[in-house]
Amino acid sequence: MKTIFVKPAVVERKWFVIDAEGKSLGRIAARAASIVRGKEKAVYAPHQEVGDYVVIVNAEKAVVTGRKAQQKLYHRHSGYPGGLKTVNYEKLAEKHPTSPLELAIKGMLPKGPLGRKLLNNVKVYPGAGHPHAAQNPQAIEL
Repeated sequence: MKTIFVKPAVVERKWFVIDAEGKSLGRIAARAASIVRGKEKAVYAPHQEVGDYVVIVNAEKAVVTGRKAQQKLYHRHSGYPGGLKTVNYEKLAEKHPTSPLELAIKGMLPKGPLGRKLLNNVKVYPGAGHPHAAQNPQAIEL
């Protein structure tokens, strides 16, 4: 069996828009990660960038179920001893409305150079407007 190598010029890249208002954070992130990765295409190859672009609007209106708003924790470390900073979903969403969704998508993408490259194909906006109208994005219903 031969490894599939798709030429970048052959790959047809589309733009999609997802409205996150009232929808579950994890479901939005999973669908966006799948589209960006290219798993819904026949030419999918796990080591290549063959996915589409995703624009997510109304990210601040995405919901989490249960008591996750108070209990879900996000950690970061400064690199210094005692430099662990922890914040819950509620406070993170208040300060940076797009961060929870971006972090959820980042966690679902591969780690390393390919994952960082794919993350650039996701555009997350807190409100209803976005500057990608010229790309004619197709709406996706979850």
